[in-house]
Amino acid sequence: MAALSLFLDVPLTREVNWLLDAYQEDPSPDKVYLDHRDCQTEMGKAWVCPTVRQTLLQIASDPTLDHEYLPVLGFPEFTRAATELALGRESRAVIENRLLLFSTLLTSSLNGALGGVSSSHENDTMKKSQGHRCVLDSLRCIFQDVGFTEIQPYHYWDTVRLAVAIEGFLEVLESAPDCSIVVLHAPEETGLTPKQWEEVARVMGRKRLFPFFDIPAQGLASGDLDRDAWALRHFVAQGFELFCAQSFSKTFGLYDERVGNLIVVARDNETLVRIRSQLQKQVMGMWATPASLGARVITTVLNNPALLNKWKQSLRMLAEKIMLIREKLKEKLRILGTPGFWDHLTAQSGTRSFTGLLSSQVAFLEKHKHIYLLGSGQVSVCSINSHNLDYVAQSINEAVSSTEGRAQGLSWAEME
Repeated sequence: MAALSLFLDVPLTREVNWLLDAYQEDPSPDKVYLDHRDCQTEMGKAWVCPTVRQTLLQIASDPTLDHEYLPVLGFPEFTRAATELALGRESRAVIENRLLLFSTLLTSSLNGALGGVSSSHENDTMKKSQGHRCVLDSLRCIFQDVGFTEIQPYHYWDTVRLAVAIEGFLEVLESAPDCSIVVLHAPEETGLTPKQWEEVARVMGRKRLFPFFDIPAQGLASGDLDRDAWALRHFVAQGFELFCAQSFSKTFGLYDERVGNLIVVARDNETLVRIRSQLQKQVMGMWATPASLGARVITTVLNNPALLNKWKQSLRMLAEKIMLIREKLKEKLRILGTPGFWDHLTAQSGTRSFTGLLSSQVAFLEKHKHIYLLGSGQVSVCSINSHNLDYVAQSINEAVSSTEGRAQGLSWAEME
């Protein structure tokens, strides 16, 4: 008689990639997937920066390259170049040596950065912030995995007006207990203005709220690296202590390398020494040493003026393509006479966009048009191209106009 499995009590959870699995299993030749995590080319393939391909060949033929373990906190040349990209060389924190930098194995959606700072539970300063944390729903599980127990989402997007809910966001910040940690996305794709960012900084400064910036795609919102880093640099200039997680997966097309950088800005160098000791302890227990290839590629590009210029040009071209897709989709919906107003598509920026579609309309698209997107109506703009644009626009028009697509209540267009 066979013994029972030791894993008999392991619970079954929903597949992580259930949406992608449903798309891949769909036999329809018209199917469209609108939730790609990577940037896509016109042919529906993962976009890779041409400069990266050139740099990989250069690294592969370098006879001086060894494969020794990197230092615990990563490749120093990489962390320095990445930090200057985010903060600028003239940053007060850079000049005053108030920075701690380290490479993270995974920084997409803050994974590696949060893993590295999980020791903050043992730090008295962080204990004061245990009462309340305002984070986006999509990051909840990551914070939970590293031990945070009291996590609160904040309302940032107004689903009726289809715009940033700045008043509600400021109210959340005002009501949060002092020293709460607040995750901020910059460049955020739904569009705070500099004046609104200044107001956010004033409230957070008065409430002693701790900023944790997530920068997943610097340069892909506006096409300008400095402009996309404005909010982060403003907080540093205002004297905030903060964390900033950088990811380079999308901006370099290094999706499988998952290389990133965590920037710690403190008030003085003495504080950094203590933080460094905690980070080294955590990293040694989690991944010991980060991967080097992605870091070497990025370092080579950022430190070579010719390659840096080519990379910036590629970023601008990709950002302009994303902006053009937004414009074309909005115009297609206007020509079709789709109910509602669609200016919010171009008011947003970056690789992802809220469409304003109801969950019933999303379900209609999947059931009748074989188009797959998140239930919130958010899409990856890069998943739309000249080959599927007409079909996507026509399908959205049908979903918004149909009785079935509006079965769960009034559409946002009728709420206007």
